[in-house]
Amino acid sequence: MAISIHPTGGAGAEILGVDLSKRIPKSDLIKIKVAFAEHGLIFFRDQSLSEEQHINFAKNFGPININRFFAQHSDFPEIAMVTKEPGQTGNIGGGWHTDHSYDPEPAMGSILIARELPPEGGDTWFLDMYKAYEGLPRELKSRIKDLSAVHSAKHIFGSKDQLEMLKQTRGRIGNSEAADALADVTHPIVISHPESDKQALYVNPGFTIGIKDLPPSESEKLLQELYLHAIKDENMTKFKWRLGSIAFWDNRATWHFAQNDYHGYRRVMHRITVEGCPLRRAVA
Repeated sequence: MAISIHPTGGAGAEILGVDLSKRIPKSDLIKIKVAFAEHGLIFFRDQSLSEEQHINFAKNFGPININRFFAQHSDFPEIAMVTKEPGQTGNIGGGWHTDHSYDPEPAMGSILIARELPPEGGDTWFLDMYKAYEGLPRELKSRIKDLSAVHSAKHIFGSKDQLEMLKQTRGRIGNSEAADALADVTHPIVISHPESDKQALYVNPGFTIGIKDLPPSESEKLLQELYLHAIKDENMTKFKWRLGSIAFWDNRATWHFAQNDYHGYRRVMHRITVEGCPLRRAVA
């Protein structure tokens, strides 16, 4: 079966006709990389990958980031465990965000595989930040084109804030000392994607804490305006997991939100994150 790419109509595209557990032909790998850059998010179904094969697939896209805050797989430190047990109420990733925006060189993307699923629920919602930027009114694009936003990990992973969230996810995320030691970073609000050159909106509710050089009240108002614009059905895909499903998202071009609607059941996902590069401001 030849490889084929099918846009979802919201965020991302589904790729058929490839077995990721085997050596991927060079021509197919090129098509996957082009689709990833173009859509910012790709899905695969009915895959059967061991942990080693998961790692090997990820290495096609760059060096692997060893996560500082998530629990690691006991045998494969490259794999972060995204787990919720039946007795736990808090999940990981339960709000709109994009991973690693708090780093000077944000991670390129993450490859998430479903290993154990509840009978219902546990979907992941994705937003296309290419489309979110494209749909902004011209006046708003003009207002943000030269602005930068401040991103931080401290209020999520640090020791001083969000203590209830930390209690709920204890043992699954941690290392508050590393978060406290991280300096906040700034990135352009509108970036040119490193591979596609498409313009994307690069702020997110999870890790963006303000807009550089704006008063807090004005910063908060503008961020909320951008967020409300982004969270629209036409920009969104609600991905329903099945065993063997894989989602590979680009942190520079998407947001995601793990739904927490399966209390009393276990959900285990394996995540590998690929290193990124410095971001550059979009040129009008």
